[in-house]
Amino acid sequence: MPVSFTLDPELTPALRSEIVSLWARVSNAGGAVGFVPPVAEDDVRPEMDKYVAAIAQGRTRLLVATEDGRVVGTAFLSFNTHRLMRHWCWLYTVMVDPSCQGRGFGAELMLEVERTGRGMGLEGLRLGCRGGAGLERFYASVGYKEVGRVPSAIRVAPGDDRDDITMWLALN
Repeated sequence: MPVSFTLDPELTPALRSEIVSLWARVSNAGGAVGFVPPVAEDDVRPEMDKYVAAIAQGRTRLLVATEDGRVVGTAFLSFNTHRLMRHWCWLYTVMVDPSCQGRGFGAELMLEVERTGRGMGLEGLRLGCRGGAGLERFYASVGYKEVGRVPSAIRVAPGDDRDDITMWLALN
């Protein structure tokens, strides 16, 4: 079954719960989405609540990927409030369900993010990723360019520091 995408779905309690569950699964599978395993849904829920508030305020938009009605991926597009940076946005919590990885869903999600950004009149998309997970290679494969790196800026655990890598996709 092909993956389908919905921009700005109604954030029902059921959808919020599905995203929280996905986020915990991705984190526990080693995904670099803001947590380090082990992660419980109760750990993720406060972060989801922050996104819900930002969406309600119009500062963030949500793109959801589904397969057979099940949430299998997300990307949050967060707008800049600084008047000199409103022509691009940040991508946060880009994730694909571990059970779907290797099927091209990540590339499809990033292509849909790109289409969405263009449709919103944006000139660029920026994201940060954790070094040591190969994410910069994935993002490069879908057109993003590494434009910055802060060595050891992310502390995953004592003695395990990772680079914070900034990636950019020009849309113009």
